[in-house]
Amino acid sequence: MAAKPYNPAIDLLRFISILAVVLIHTTTRTLEMTHYQLYQTPWTLLLHQITRFAVPLFFMISGFVLELNYDNQASYWQYLIKRLNRIFIPYVFWSAVYFYFVYTRHGPDFLSALIYGSASHQLYFIPALLVFYLIFPLFHWLYRFFARKWILLILAAVELCLLSADYYQHSLRFFYPLGVALYNFYVFILGMVVSHYHDQLIAFVKKWLAVLIPLTVFLAGYIFYSGRGLFYQTGDIGYFYSNWRPQVMLYTLVFFAVFYYFFTIIRFNLKIVKTISGLSFLVFFLHIIVLEKIWALIGTPLHPAFWYDPLFFLLTAAVSFFIAYLVHKIPYFKIINILSQ
Repeated sequence: MAAKPYNPAIDLLRFISILAVVLIHTTTRTLEMTHYQLYQTPWTLLLHQITRFAVPLFFMISGFVLELNYDNQASYWQYLIKRLNRIFIPYVFWSAVYFYFVYTRHGPDFLSALIYGSASHQLYFIPALLVFYLIFPLFHWLYRFFARKWILLILAAVELCLLSADYYQHSLRFFYPLGVALYNFYVFILGMVVSHYHDQLIAFVKKWLAVLIPLTVFLAGYIFYSGRGLFYQTGDIGYFYSNWRPQVMLYTLVFFAVFYYFFTIIRFNLKIVKTISGLSFLVFFLHIIVLEKIWALIGTPLHPAFWYDPLFFLLTAAVSFFIAYLVHKIPYFKIINILSQ
């Protein structure tokens, strides 16, 4: 298979996504420790909500990268073994680390933790991603069908209906990994389609940039205010914790378009971009351990100051990336490096 041209915009979006995941988790700890006094912690909640694009964006990036790099000459089993080596083995390794050494007070057995991604709270994303990996060759075969405008509109309408029903009416009772995949099938498919229409996307965003930037800001604000408002109406923390909201899907799509455009037209040091992107997957797995250690040292005050959440986030992100860098550089840690690719 011919080598695909390197796309630094996708690597930068992956880096932004992992930073957003870290920020969600550090601000989650603040919200928990302050007993969800949201009107006393508006800054914390704002940071927590405007980063909700993180997980849907991971699914979109995954669809983009899988489609861009798919080898039509490989058999299904060759494809599957390659992909499982890259994600399933690291997933099992880090699930075991969290299950047996970090969060040792748990109900289900280890196999259940693997199925549900429950060994640590960031891992729930992986089983759903594995669902997409299993069926991706079928999606690739249907690519031209998916790429039709009216099909994309129908799929978007179906996804928005699913998200609206789950968020505003009642939680839909799907088998958990399958449910997460269903809530993200549209962004995954759209990522596949966008990988073939780079020039058209850049031209579209350039034409409508004056609309898309304010729309991104508006959607971020709407997610913040609606999540907080529904929590105070119902007392249900799911209204601001949920990633599966129709407004979050729209926010993710607009965010992707705007930042993909800027990351494409701005020149970056490609070596640095490749390095930080290469560290992101390991940071995804280990940052919760770092978060727990840092929080044990600094704690959370009842009424945190404005600087507390940025400091907590920056310490967690910086230490996590530093450890990931050492793991990639020190020969002694080669086995962990292999288990994090």
